[in-house]
Amino acid sequence: MPTRRDFLAASATLAAGLGCLSLAGQAFAQSGSGMLTRKVPSSGEQLAVIGAGTSGSFEVEPDSTQYPQLKQVLKAFFAGGGQVIDTSPNYGGADAVLGQLLEEGGWRAKTFLATKIAADSRAAAEAQWAGTLRSLRTDKVDLLQIHNLRDWQRQLPYARELKAQGLTRYVGVTHYIDSGLEEMEAILRNEPLDFIQIHYSVNSPAAARTVLPLAQDKGVAVLINRAFDDGRLFARVKDLPLPGWAAEAGIGSWAQLFLKFAISHPAVTTVIPATSRPERQLDQLKAGHGILLTEAQRKQLIDQFA
Repeated sequence: MPTRRDFLAASATLAAGLGCLSLAGQAFAQSGSGMLTRKVPSSGEQLAVIGAGTSGSFEVEPDSTQYPQLKQVLKAFFAGGGQVIDTSPNYGGADAVLGQLLEEGGWRAKTFLATKIAADSRAAAEAQWAGTLRSLRTDKVDLLQIHNLRDWQRQLPYARELKAQGLTRYVGVTHYIDSGLEEMEAILRNEPLDFIQIHYSVNSPAAARTVLPLAQDKGVAVLINRAFDDGRLFARVKDLPLPGWAAEAGIGSWAQLFLKFAISHPAVTTVIPATSRPERQLDQLKAGHGILLTEAQRKQLIDQFA
């Protein structure tokens, strides 16, 4: 278990601005904001370990009272060193809201923009892609993923065509529950990918058995969704104190702990929690700083939430 002395030493190294660190046995870099970053294996590009999702949180009307609040969420996100934002054309208009916000805030150049194909035919995918570019107000994206492995045998080749045309820089596949892990593993073994996106949390750690180690072995970047189990984890920890070692790891909230659990796995590139509240965004970003959790600490959490 890390001691306070270990934490202070690691923090001093961060403050010194060295380009590459190794904490909890894992190598990563530091962005200008102090946020920890990890490499995309296929390119070497560094991405901040705390990103953002848009499912639910960005499903609002542009003339609603929630819209200006989302603008503050994004302002805090980028000021704190965030880059990766994940969306989808079937998130209830969230991609159009995101596109409008990025344009209004002048944030598109700072964004690693990830979206998805969720279609059952080539024609549907082509129409959806055209709509995606309009909604996001862009001519290209950074990552195009096949949503929940839907029709992936047909849609993954199409995504690769778009990559070859320079319309996306990376391609990948996604899922969100344990039933998709076996197929995700098979795809990883047989298909060249830049990214996968999968769920991984203290109460749903099954991806660490095969999928995450395999992604690391294959040189595939990993986005993590549902790190809070869609908010259910917060109900489980209501009125519970943080573990005694949390402060020494720089953790001040359960949200930070759940996120740090995810990014502490060496295969994970970025975790993408969603929020529509600026104060929660600020809290979540703190998980991307300081030392990571040891294997023993991660196991303790898995045992606690099993």
